[in-house]
Amino acid sequence: MSKEIITDEEYEAMLCKYDYGFQKGDLVKGIVCGYDNAGVIVDIGAKTAAYVPIKEAKTEDSKAIEEILKKNEEYEFLIIKEEDEDGKFLLSYKRVATAYNWRELEDKKLADETVEGIVTGVVKGGVIVEVNGVKGFVPSSHLRVKSTEDITGTKLELKILSMDAQQGNFILSNKKIYGEEREETKRDTFAKIQVGDKIEGEVVRITDFGAFINIGGVDGLLPLSQISWKWIDHPGDILNIGEVITVEIIGIDYEKQRVSLSLKNLVTDPWIDAKEKIKEGDEVEGVITRIKHFGAFVEVIDGVEALLPSADLTDWQNRNNKILKVGDKIETTILKFNPDDRRISLSLKEIENK
Repeated sequence: MSKEIITDEEYEAMLCKYDYGFQKGDLVKGIVCGYDNAGVIVDIGAKTAAYVPIKEAKTEDSKAIEEILKKNEEYEFLIIKEEDEDGKFLLSYKRVATAYNWRELEDKKLADETVEGIVTGVVKGGVIVEVNGVKGFVPSSHLRVKSTEDITGTKLELKILSMDAQQGNFILSNKKIYGEEREETKRDTFAKIQVGDKIEGEVVRITDFGAFINIGGVDGLLPLSQISWKWIDHPGDILNIGEVITVEIIGIDYEKQRVSLSLKNLVTDPWIDAKEKIKEGDEVEGVITRIKHFGAFVEVIDGVEALLPSADLTDWQNRNNKILKVGDKIETTILKFNPDDRRISLSLKEIENK
């Protein structure tokens, strides 16, 4: 049986159907469109609306989902799963908010500032409190109350005794201690830094969507997508806590006291080299980096990925009686090359016809 011939127009339409500019681990901004019984519908500018399950949306148990993510308002989300068969992305608001909340609480601990917490429950040896959406524990010996009966719902001023985000360990005391030194350091840093600055910083925390880098008392966020031109699954594959690295400042939000950083901007964009090294019709050997329902991403040059359609992938596997997986090498032909849009389409046709 002869293989079905796909026209250039059909092939281009297939590529346009899938917006693979969005990746797992990316931080994206989106506008809340609506709700259903299982979560929140969000517009992130993809081909279809994205979705936030309830467990990935609620940062505070006491609040309704409509209070946390308000309709028609824009928020920051983490892509936790790339598009499914319907092209829908799965998002998390809670992971982003919690990461920022932990970071802010760590700042307050270092500054010896007090925080406000709401008692959500009484347990043996103390009470459970919620501080900025993070659950913590106040031992009975650190409570300035005579009885814990009827204390649920009470607001307490607290001092952070210890915290470990990785272990979920958050211990507080019902005391008031203030400190201004760290805030002054942060103000000095924000007064000096500018977008485009290249600055050394220490990796102080790694999350599934990026790493926090301390630059002069300010913890800037280095998103997963800004760590390397190459596809990486987790920041921990590249970075280590305590490591000192040079980063570029790519964004400053003075109002929210947030800094965005890039590591990959400090090395040459591989797509510039790709313009000189490859052209349509070239036969290239690449390494499979990801496999999706619509095809496989193949790294044809260090840091440059191209798309091999699922039809070609399936045909190859059937003919060779082998299932391809991430890390496998494969010989392909450059079918279409658009460096301006950072898109390369691959084919096996030219190789098969030889």
